[in-house]
Amino acid sequence: QVRLMESGGGSVQAGGSLRLSCAAFGRSLSLYVAGWFRQASGKEREFVAAISRSGSSTVYADSVKGRFTISRDDAKNMAYLQMGSLKPEDTAVHYCAADPRLGRISNLKYEYDSWGQGTQVTVSS
Repeated sequence: QVRLMESGGGSVQAGGSLRLSCAAFGRSLSLYVAGWFRQASGKEREFVAAISRSGSSTVYADSVKGRFTISRDDAKNMAYLQMGSLKPEDTAVHYCAADPRLGRISNLKYEYDSWGQGTQVTVSS
């Protein structure tokens, strides 16, 4: 498994932006689909976005489509989530995850076998 560490969370007002970073250690992130999930207090962890190994394909949850952009830089062993037009309902702990399987990009959390510790994003109205 690859080890993952998120950074870049914080507190912003509604309409603001944040950029989350995910650093990978121990293995090349290029071997994995990279994904972002989030978990709000008292709720299930939910899919946010994922990017293919090549970076040519991305998938987004409907709730963030058009506002968030996922990207990766395999030379730096990093993945990113650029978040814009933030809303209070985006408040959650955001997690980076890696899926080692070949094939389609998954939005199912059980198909990701490596997870970071999470970074808190708080959006105030």
